[in-house]
Amino acid sequence: MKASEAIVKCLQEEKVDVVFGYPGAAVIPIYEELRKSNIQHILVRHEQGAGHCASGYARATGKVGVCLVTSGPGATNVITAVATAYMDSIPLVILTGQVNTYQIGKDVFQEADITGSTEPFTKHNYLIKDENDIPRIIKEAFYIARTGRPGPVLIDIPMDLQNKEIDFDYSMEINIRGYKPTTVGHILQIKKVIEKLNNCQRPLVCVGGGVACSNAREELKSFLQLSKLPVVHTLMGKDAVPSDYEHYLGMVGMHGIPLANKAASKADVILNIGSRFGDRAINPFTNGTPKDIIHIDIDPAEIGKNLNSLIPVVGDAKDILSQLNSMITPLDIDDWLKELKELKEKDLATRESNNESKAATGFNPKEAVKFMSANSEDDTILVSDVGQNQMWASRHFDMVNNRLFFTSGGLGTMGYSLPAAIGAKIACPNRRVIVTVGDGAFQMSLQELGTILNYNVNLIIVVFNNNGLGMVRELQNKVYKNTYGVDIEYNPDFTKIAEAYGLNWRKVYNNSEFNEAFLFAKEQQKATLIECIVDANIRTLL
Repeated sequence: MKASEAIVKCLQEEKVDVVFGYPGAAVIPIYEELRKSNIQHILVRHEQGAGHCASGYARATGKVGVCLVTSGPGATNVITAVATAYMDSIPLVILTGQVNTYQIGKDVFQEADITGSTEPFTKHNYLIKDENDIPRIIKEAFYIARTGRPGPVLIDIPMDLQNKEIDFDYSMEINIRGYKPTTVGHILQIKKVIEKLNNCQRPLVCVGGGVACSNAREELKSFLQLSKLPVVHTLMGKDAVPSDYEHYLGMVGMHGIPLANKAASKADVILNIGSRFGDRAINPFTNGTPKDIIHIDIDPAEIGKNLNSLIPVVGDAKDILSQLNSMITPLDIDDWLKELKELKEKDLATRESNNESKAATGFNPKEAVKFMSANSEDDTILVSDVGQNQMWASRHFDMVNNRLFFTSGGLGTMGYSLPAAIGAKIACPNRRVIVTVGDGAFQMSLQELGTILNYNVNLIIVVFNNNGLGMVRELQNKVYKNTYGVDIEYNPDFTKIAEAYGLNWRKVYNNSEFNEAFLFAKEQQKATLIECIVDANIRTLL
């Protein structure tokens, strides 16, 4: 069969049902075979959107997300999405077209060295040089993307090879030299963890994105119920921890909840599960009481990178939590839990009495997010962008039952939310998917409203419009007592853009109007955009 047909057959063997892409000359042989297949193709409006859509799809399903783009600018346009997935450990396979093999290196039309360009932020990438290697390489790519620490793998496919004839065989065993991810924790290290937890006074669990990546939410829930340990989470670990757990303390770090940061500061042992101790989260763990660190991570390179660990445990969070659950018993930490309960009550009282978040316009983003949380289904997927909206969403939208929270945590990619939400909704058409985004980030990917229209992707899109880059503006004011280059004086009317794309829309100026608009959006059979007019002086930490 033709290599292009073999490529699509490989995707079918991997149970791929959706490909997000943007065609071009260097991939039209593959597109012709896609046309004949049962794989759905979603035409985005920008290649970066294809990558983010695939990422949202992967996070919603736990499967490998797939995108397909052409050579040159098509491939370079997807780079930011690849880097975003790499930083957040999202499994993707990116297929890029390339110029003919005999033209590579000659600077021909739409040639770009995409394997060289993406080497720093892919788990692996391939430039196919022999058409007979295509099945093996695709099988390896999917295996690499989903095993160990998940991540993106890129395959660059020259156009002339796509038209060559090959003998198709997908039965080969995967045996990649030097790549043998450890999943089960070493039993001696597991026993050390149990012993340490049983002999400390103020233990604290810190949950990172690795728990979500390994689909270990149920194992974590069981572990917390068995141990009665207090827990905090990083931004990326938000949807791994049930907000209604008795000893839940909230998000830790630079933009975290004061209660969570105080607990991290006071703890004497930190059980870190699947967090890399990134710079936005590490500070509370280095302050206050000296602490011993237990670090569980699938990636041995992360252990000890940012914070020294007394007990390192390499392995998959799901497997290791299962091991711990077979040994753990409730800990004797009543005094510590009592202290945290008192801190929690004081923190709640302080927040309830603090009215500093009230906006001059009467619109309060925190209250809007809390209203969405209280009036959303138990399996809602919330996709937030980067900036103030990300912090409002992460601090005030509760994760109960089967809710999910997606955002760009590592790279902090503005424009991520809309295409990622499209991917999530296409993956889970029966689940509610909500987008929160600022006016700055929205204009980095609003062209994907066309994708929403094409495929009737029913989202609720909440745009917080403060006519500027709110988080940067706030930082400039804090550091320099002045601002520059952050005010957007001439924003378009987002509701008119929504109308032009065939969406429902509402513009709101206060929380009463927002509540009404949100309830309206929930009843609609197509996407609704809610533009919220936000006072520019509203701060991030509400």
